[in-house]
Order: sequence, then structure tokens, then C-alpha cells
Amino acid sequence: MSPVPFENQPAEADIPAVPVGGPQNAADATLSEAWVTIRSRKKLIIGMALLGGIYGFYQGATQPRLYVASGTIEIRSGSSNEYRIGGVSSAGDARLPTEVAILKSSSLLLSVARDRNLANDPAFMGPSTHYRNVDDPAIRNSVVGSLQADISVSVIPKTDLVVISCTTGNAQLSADIVNQLVHDYITHSFQSRADATKRVADFFSTQLDDLKQQVETSQEQMLELQKRLGVLGFDPRDNQITSMLNELSTAAGSAEIARIAAQTRYQVLASMDPSILDQAGNAYAPSNVSGLRAQLYLAQTNLAQLNAIYGPNNPKEEGVRNQIAELNKEIAEEETRILSETKQAYIAAKAQETQTNAALDDEKTAAYKLRDDLLQYTLREREFESNRTLYDGLKQRLRTAGVEAGLESTEIEPIDTAYPPLGPSLKPRMNIFVVNSFVMLILGVILAFILESLDTGLRSVAEIESVSGLPSMALIPRSRRNTSDDSTLSTAMRNLGTLSTPKSQFSEAFRALRTSLLLSVAGGEPKVILLTSATPSEGKTTVSINLACVLAQRNVRVLIIDADLRRPTVHHRFGLNGKVGLTSVLTGSVSLEDAIQTVPEIPQLDVLVSGPVPPFPTEMLGSDTMRHLLERCKGMYTHIVMDSPPLLSVTDSVVLARDADAVVMIVRHGKSSKHAMRRARDLLLRSGAPVTGIVLNAVDLNSPEYYAYYGYYGYTGYAAAGVDSAGWDSKATSKERNTKDNNSQDSGKGGTA
Repeated sequence: MSPVPFENQPAEADIPAVPVGGPQNAADATLSEAWVTIRSRKKLIIGMALLGGIYGFYQGATQPRLYVASGTIEIRSGSSNEYRIGGVSSAGDARLPTEVAILKSSSLLLSVARDRNLANDPAFMGPSTHYRNVDDPAIRNSVVGSLQADISVSVIPKTDLVVISCTTGNAQLSADIVNQLVHDYITHSFQSRADATKRVADFFSTQLDDLKQQVETSQEQMLELQKRLGVLGFDPRDNQITSMLNELSTAAGSAEIARIAAQTRYQVLASMDPSILDQAGNAYAPSNVSGLRAQLYLAQTNLAQLNAIYGPNNPKEEGVRNQIAELNKEIAEEETRILSETKQAYIAAKAQETQTNAALDDEKTAAYKLRDDLLQYTLREREFESNRTLYDGLKQRLRTAGVEAGLESTEIEPIDTAYPPLGPSLKPRMNIFVVNSFVMLILGVILAFILESLDTGLRSVAEIESVSGLPSMALIPRSRRNTSDDSTLSTAMRNLGTLSTPKSQFSEAFRALRTSLLLSVAGGEPKVILLTSATPSEGKTTVSINLACVLAQRNVRVLIIDADLRRPTVHHRFGLNGKVGLTSVLTGSVSLEDAIQTVPEIPQLDVLVSGPVPPFPTEMLGSDTMRHLLERCKGMYTHIVMDSPPLLSVTDSVVLARDADAVVMIVRHGKSSKHAMRRARDLLLRSGAPVTGIVLNAVDLNSPEYYAYYGYYGYTGYAAAGVDSAGWDSKATSKERNTKDNNSQDSGKGGTA
């Protein structure tokens, strides 16, 4: 459990209840920290504010006498829209800023400079012994830049009025520049619109000539295509080629059907049995095969009868046989004729189909060519119509542009002419003073926070505890030398504030440290107390001797050992001889009793100074002899206070810390850095030293962050009681009480700054 220096704590009843985790508390803490930063850097902030005030007073006293002349013009936006042809002009919201930019343009201001000869006007550019040519680039830039800085153009809200102001050191010159600017602006407006109209007319005229030529060319090409297509103004798509194509398509279909029928008839008759040809032949072609076959049948019957009656070789049979042969011949010829006629019909149908398809293909080719010609005709017709429409539109726009140019030229109207002002325009000195002071005050606050963030020094208890992770045991005020006559005081009285001013805040701080130390070790009071620091000059010796003094005031025996064998100073503070001390005892040249010295002003306090500086201090302090010496001293004294070297300079303190019951780190307010303290803490913790806490030394109690913390030390009745907060002086000797009573009138003389 971390030791709590209860002497520094308010009474339990005075501790307010703090809600845990509330955002309001975090905000209050942030605001309080900001206020502490401001108060700690108040000299810087006040200095910055005073510097701003002085500079503001100087500005107010030395501000130039300037004269401001103003004129007003009206820039009508859309006033002639009712006379426009085919549209509305640009909106006024976009027009007024454009006109304001034109009024401050370099070309317009250069025109004003030329008209007023401002380059050679001593009231504007100062006196000169030679002529200044405004066309010279350097002079032109100087004159135009001065005009742009002196002229102000603003628009009156929700109106078309523009205010033009000029500020110079001459009243008449300011008015003349404003009036000349208005005049040149109006002239520029007329001239720019006339030039724009001329440019539009020239452009349109050139375009119209080109379009006229294109229209004529397109018309000639369209007429040529009409002649080629054979049309005279009617629809070119309705022509003879189209009709012929339709008829040939029908004829091709009919020819194909006829060819298929003839081919079928021929193939059927060619594959048929000749004996039945007469039966199927009549279905495809007329024939008398059937009659011939009937006659043949009768002849054969007659022949059979004759043969039966008259027998073979009958003379009558010869005629019948000749008739039968003739009939067979006629039947064969008729069958051949039928096949031949069918074949010829098929060949004719096929030839007709071929010729019809060829004619159809020719017509299709002609139709495709006609389609291409019609496409070209359509394109030419559209081109002609487009060129003619564009030509008519541009011709109409050319007439409209001339009318609108005349309407635009009347939209600028002067309202108020600029007159020379009666007196200069000066800013109130108080306003300049207040503004500069306020600005510098804000800058001072910002600079204070920047310096505070860059400061690596340790200045508050919360910061020390946050960086080190160790509790704060006490805050030692920054002591100041006693202002009373110290010629009669001993060296110990002059160097020990707890002895010379026992009722001061300085002494009360050490009593608080004493109480924290006595309660820091569980199970009893620490015997060996080691005081060290991260870097030199942090007040270890001052804290050591004053702590030893307040411990001895409990009427117990206390020994202070100067273990800083490299730069010993304890014997100087007590006014003792430093030739014999700790090194003498460790080397065995003298005994412990002979080396110990006493302080007459504090009978309970003994001092063991460092003695001669040894060649190897670390080895001597880490020896068994040193450990045995401490064990012996523990049996002789209630408390042993050791003053040791800085941790980061040498390792002597780390060696001594192993044999100590409590190790206290001294941190000097505003001097010690965060990095050094972290490094020193790590060295002690890694060595296993019993680090009790940290003491913040040389604190300015008048600073904002410590005013509330130590404010109760000024309570005189508390100190007048003659006892400390823990009641440890109840065992004090009568000599000590008499000393306190005698010094009761001097309380506060040796206090803090």
C-alpha cells in the first residue's frame, strides 16, 4: 500500500464527494489545468498584452491621415429583357461580381492611371526628379498595385448599386480617381460591347458566306441525284424498277412451279412400264395408244380365228399379220412420242425458270443500286435542309445581335458623384489599442500553452506521480535565507531552516515528510533512510540534514551519514571537520565512536561525515565492511539518514539502496526532467531497492498549482501550538520546547518565497 502523507491531507469531513467517471469532472479538471497554466505563465501573457497595447498606442498615434472619397453607380441587371429576341440575359447574381472584378482589373486601372497621369502625380506616387513612363513594366506594376490597394469596390446587398471608394493622402485626388474610374468604366462598357458586336457580326458574316456556299452545293448535288434516279420532284421510291422487281419475283415463282411439274411428269413416264404407258400417259399428255392397242387386240383375235379355221399357212393370215405388225409399230412410235414430248416440256420449263431467275437477279442488282442512290439522295436532302436551317438561324441571329447590343449599352448609370471629403478618416485610437492588446493577449495565451507543452520539467505533484508511478511524500517549499542578523547564529542554525524557523512552512513541510516516512513501512518505522536524486543540485543534502533534524526532535537518537564520497557537503552545512569520517571508519584507521561528531544545537543528532575522498567510492560503499557498519549503527540509533550521490551520475546510490529500509527520491521543482526521473526510478526498481516515494523540493508556494495545496500552512494558530500535526513533539525535551517558545515571535521569517 502506498504511503499517504496525512500531514498534507485535509480533514476527512472537508473532502468533497467526487463522482467516479463523470464527464463534468474531466471538463473541470481540464479547465483547472488550463487556469493553472495561465497563472503560471502570467508574466509572459501580461508582457505580450502590454507589448500589444504599446504597439497599438504607437499605431494610433502614428496612423497616416487618409482621405476616403466614394461614388455610387447602378448596374441594371436584365432591365431590357422584355425587348430581347429569343432569350434572357445572364442573371444579376452572377453579373454583379463580374462587374466588380472588371472595376478592379489591371487594364481598367491602367487606363485611369494614364488619364490622370498618376505616375507623375506627387500626391499619389510621391515627388520625383525625373519623368515616370507608365508603360515601363516596373512603374506600371507599381502604379496599378497602388491603385488596387487604394480602391475598394463593394455591392450594396439586395440592390444593383455598387459603391466605389478610394483612399489616398489627398482629398481631391481621392475624388478625382473615383470619378475617373467611373468614366473609364462606362466608356469601357460601351467600347467592349461595340467590339463584341463587331466581332459577332464579322464571325456571322464569314459563317453565313460559308453556309450559303454549302447550301448551294447541297442543292446541286440533290438535283443531280434526282436526274440520275429519273424522278421529277415526286417520291423517288415509287419507280419502274420496283414494279418490275415485283413482277419478276412472281414470274420466277411460277416458272419454278412449272419446271417442277414437267420434271415430275417426265420422271414418272420414263420409269413406267410401256404396257401401261397408255393408262398413265393420258394423265400427263393426250395420246391414241389405247385405240391402237384395241385395234391390235382385234387383229390378234382375228388371226387366232383364221388359224383355227384354216390352219397355218393360210393366205388370209398374211394380211392380218401385216396389220398386227403395223399396229405394233404405231404403238411404239406413239409411246416414244409421248416420252419425247414430256422431256421437251421439262427442258422448256427448266430453261424458262433459269431465264426468269437471271432476269430477277438483274432486277435485284438494279434495285440494290437504286437503294444506294436513294440513300445518297436522302443524305443530300438532309444535308441541304440542315444547311438551309442553320443559314436561316444565323441570319436571324445576326439581326438580333445588332438589336441587343443597343439594349445592353444603356445598363450602367452613375448615381452619386464622388466629392472631396471634408476631413481624414482616422481609426479610433482606443479601438486600435484594444484590438492590438486583445490579439497579443490571445497570442500570449497560445504561446504559454505551447511553452507548457514543450516544458519537460516536473512542476506538479500530479505530474510527478503520473510520470514516475510513485507516491508523493511531501512538498518542500523553496527556502530563503533568514533576513535577521545571523552574525550571532552558528553554522548549523544558518543552514537548517527547521532549526532556525521551527514554525515556518518550510519546517512544517519536513514534519510532513517525517510523518510520511514513519508510516511508510509496514510493521514499524524505517531505520535506514536513503535520500538520492536523478541529477546533481536537486537539494539532497538540504533535505537530508533537515529531515535528520526533525527526526531528532522526536527525542530519539538519529545519525546522518554523508555517503556522497565524491562531493561531500554535509560537514560544511553543520560547520564540522571533514578530515575524519566514513572513509576513515571503512578503512579501519579510526573507530566509529571517534569518527562520529555531534551538533550542539541538536543533542539527539550525530553526524558521520564522508572523510577523505577515496579512489574507489563504489567498491568501498558496496563492501561488507559498510554493511557491517550499518548493522552496528542500527543497534545504536533509532534512525539513520544517508545522503548519497545522484543516481544517473554514479552507481553509489544503487549499491547503498540495497541495505536501506526506505529510499526517497528528491525531485527539484522546475529543474528535474521527466526522462531523468524515469531512468532513475528504473535503476532503483531493478536493483530491488525499497523505493518509498518522491519528495518535490524547492516548490514556489505562491504558484497557482500549489497555492491551494499548501494554503493551510499559513494558519498561525496551528503553528503557535508548538507541536506538529502528528503529535510527535509530545516527547520533546524541555530545551526544545523552550527553543520553540523563544522563536515563536520569529515564525515566518525564514519561510518561502
